[in-house]
Amino acid sequence: MRFFIAGIMQGSHRDTVMHEQDYRSHVKSLLVRHFPEADVYDPLANHQDSLDYDDAMSREVFYQHNRLCREVDVVVAFVPEASMGTAIEMWEAHEHGCGIVIAISPLSHNWAVRFCSHVIFLDIEAFEAELTSGVLEEEIERLLAEKRQGRGS
Repeated sequence: MRFFIAGIMQGSHRDTVMHEQDYRSHVKSLLVRHFPEADVYDPLANHQDSLDYDDAMSREVFYQHNRLCREVDVVVAFVPEASMGTAIEMWEAHEHGCGIVIAISPLSHNWAVRFCSHVIFLDIEAFEAELTSGVLEEEIERLLAEKRQGRGS
């Protein structure tokens, strides 16, 4: 199974800074623990200096990541506040992808989160609890099966 960790990076910062990124290693460790055979892609892992990229490199990475969201089985999107990049990744996975979108976000009334997600958790603790119980793995398998049969949205 292939996972893509989407999530807030720059958010609404006006300066060239990022939000705290600790959630990435936590989400990745949870996924690896519960899906030991999984391929988990973290966009920041290969692009630590992305804020310093020139326009050509930034554009290439941006579009590459959006295309990748169409190809993976699961996009796990961490959205503690509005994030335009994450919303696009969620959209690509939901509308054009073969997989499902899991949002970790308190913004359950936000239309991008609400309508581009198959499953929504209010926080990482709730996500972790569902993983630990085995319920989320069953839900992922069910949703992927529906997508393969052409019934999922």
